[in-house]
Amino acid sequence: MLKTVSRRVNGWVERILFCLGISMALIVAVQVFFRYVLNQSLFWSEELARYLLVWLTFLGASVAYFRGAHPGVDVLHRRMPPAVRKAAAILAHLAGLALFCIMVVYGARFAYFVRLQVSPALGIPKWMVLTIIPLSGSILIVHGINFLAEAIRGGRYDR
Repeated sequence: MLKTVSRRVNGWVERILFCLGISMALIVAVQVFFRYVLNQSLFWSEELARYLLVWLTFLGASVAYFRGAHPGVDVLHRRMPPAVRKAAAILAHLAGLALFCIMVVYGARFAYFVRLQVSPALGIPKWMVLTIIPLSGSILIVHGINFLAEAIRGGRYDR
């Protein structure tokens, strides 16, 4: 069940990433067209592109974690005996889960802290932009619990 939930969440996140990426590319292209062809400036486009990039980064980190695409040095890991490799994987997933929980708690606190601030060009509350921190932390927790359970059961140790 954990694996299914993790896979479905990742599927939705990948769809959202696709939409965000296309939106950002279109906004930047329109911004360039207006600036260099029409000699006009879209005052809101740069800020929106920046916020989309922030969301792409945090959601992209969760997809990279799900796919095991994060950078790592596995020279030592490959030389470990299976029992030590399993223990190291469990420890790594526990450490990751602790960091993801910190992300959720302090990300929510920070979003609450800036709840009254408004972005200058778009006029949207900044908490809306910063909710991606606890949201992506929650997604990472879902994946982390799945990987921890997999490592405990004796599955893959290389995530």
